[in-house]
Amino acid sequence: MPTDEVQIKRIPAVRVAELTATAASFEPASIGPVIGPLYDELSRLLDRAGLTPTGPAIASYEDAPEGGGVLVHATIPVDADPDHDHGFSIVELPEIDQAATIVHRGSMDDVMPTIQTLARWIDANGYRSAGYRELYLELGEDRDRWVTELQEPIATS
Repeated sequence: MPTDEVQIKRIPAVRVAELTATAASFEPASIGPVIGPLYDELSRLLDRAGLTPTGPAIASYEDAPEGGGVLVHATIPVDADPDHDHGFSIVELPEIDQAATIVHRGSMDDVMPTIQTLARWIDANGYRSAGYRELYLELGEDRDRWVTELQEPIATS
């Protein structure tokens, strides 16, 4: 994938419904079996709460405490009060002043080359990554037709 497809942009803050679980590693083979059921459950809980998504789903990942794998955050934007208990959290994803982004087309099982392209671009342009998100722009039954924007908050090295 050509590196000229990398863009730097500001990502606005967004209120989301969130469920979190732990995966063994950052590899797609570890993330897939965790994130799919999280989104299935979150969608079910949103329906039960009568909440309608206000935008596309966003996933983020971070090291779990004490080296215990990866915390997987499955989120869906909503217009809801954080004080209600729906069986999921309502949180604000903070604004990202600068994010290096690239669009991945196809199954997330095949995302590693796109992630590596983005990582090389960040390094070659004097930045360092300060996190990682995935914005699911187009989903459906045919995973090969998915469109996902990879977003990495960046800072100067």
